[in-house]
Amino acid sequence: MAKKIIGSLKLQVKAGQANPSPPVGPALGQRGLNIMAFVKEFNAKTADIEPGTPTPVIITYYQDKSFSLELKTAPASFLLKKAAGLPPVGKRNRAKGSVKPGHMVAGSVTVAQIRSIAEAKMKDLNANSVEAAMQIILGSAKSCGIEVKA
Repeated sequence: MAKKIIGSLKLQVKAGQANPSPPVGPALGQRGLNIMAFVKEFNAKTADIEPGTPTPVIITYYQDKSFSLELKTAPASFLLKKAAGLPPVGKRNRAKGSVKPGHMVAGSVTVAQIRSIAEAKMKDLNANSVEAAMQIILGSAKSCGIEVKA
């Protein structure tokens, strides 16, 4: 018989850097899940991803307090800022797009970079073709204040 699903939980954790401190610990602890088991499994699954990349994860937890992980690709804004060469995200110096998107340009990316980001995110986007996925990524670039050059 299949396990009974109690619920699911969405978190965004840096790849390879999960630890039991907030936000991971309290989110899992209040649901009675084993925090260290999640930390070890998440860090093992994200070992091949560049450390520090924000990785969305959907945790489905069951009646017997076990859980399963579903990893998603990094947010489009993170990939765009990385491709545009904006400074890396740190504690104090957060990589930002433009302060006034549409008026000021924070950086620029090429159409080829947009295509590679769209292909990488294709499984997580609601698009049937790479061209449709590129349009979604172009919209994200515009809202971040990143210019697309031909």
